Amino acid sequence: MKEVQNTSDQKLLNELVNLVEDAKSQVISYVNSSLTILFWQIGHKVLNETLGNERAEYGQEIVVTLSRELVSKFGRNYEQKNLRRMIQFAQKFDDFENIVTLSRQLSWSHFLSLIPIKSQDSRAFYAIQAFENGYSVRELRRQISKKSFERSTNANLQLKNITNQYKGIFKDPYFLDFLELKDGYLENDLEKAILKELESFILELGSGFTFVERQKRMIIDSEDFYLDLLFYHRKLKRLVAIELKLGKFKAAHKGQMELYLNWLDKYEKENDENPPIGLILCAETSKEQIELLQMSKDGIMVAEYWTELPPKKVLEDKLHEYLQEARERLGRKEIREKGTEENRL
Repeated sequence: MKEVQNTSDQKLLNELVNLVEDAKSQVISYVNSSLTILFWQIGHKVLNETLGNERAEYGQEIVVTLSRELVSKFGRNYEQKNLRRMIQFAQKFDDFENIVTLSRQLSWSHFLSLIPIKSQDSRAFYAIQAFENGYSVRELRRQISKKSFERSTNANLQLKNITNQYKGIFKDPYFLDFLELKDGYLENDLEKAILKELESFILELGSGFTFVERQKRMIIDSEDFYLDLLFYHRKLKRLVAIELKLGKFKAAHKGQMELYLNWLDKYEKENDENPPIGLILCAETSKEQIELLQMSKDGIMVAEYWTELPPKKVLEDKLHEYLQEARERLGRKEIREKGTEENRL
């Protein structure tokens, strides 16, 4: 068989190969989407016709019968356990138009990872994140196991009433257990470990972050200052300055970050970019100080980082406690602001 010899023919061949591969990908995507929609329709039909009314007892029995008949005609996809998953699918995702949209990016395996999530808000969060960021099934499961919803919600509460554009961008706390740091590590050790595991660190930061520079040098009044890490966020169109702190958050950290942000705004920001924002990562935050300093109004987010993770149950309880405290602080703040406004009137 004669092989392609010249550059022109090779280019043509490459273009034809790309066309075939693109078409195959589209066919696979269409098939996956069609299957997902089919499984939802089956679950919805069974749910409405049998399980969702006074015939519920009969419905439990008919699932076994339906499964047996469908397996005989169409194969193991319709075994009883799978049919029940389809019913759960229709229960947990009751908006058909939403399913049509999500199925363009998410496979049936994605939805199988989402179905067990009890909270509707949490389930919707992970579905949207997976859809917008093109998560693989493995990455989606990782995000769920790492409690990204709870940590994102905690960060959002710190930023509440400031701007919606930061929603879902930050987390609190950040999990840096992958760094495998030894006891007694220094700030420089933390930074080096992050750079060594940069890909994992960016995954933990979330989608949209791009690494720019470490130890960004700033000359101010003939004095050298160094920012630990500089990133760029594509969606926000902003530089993101990250400072690492070994101990507990201190009020002085705000002034330092403000200096860095103002310098970046003056000397590094492009004309089509938004003003830079800051993220201060501390071993421990000081909630009341952060609230009183109104950090978020100045474009500064403060979050803890954890280099070791507790057992799953302890982690869940701790994050629940974090959220409860954040909501209580926000509630007290809103009451104070309401009282201040009433006094003015």
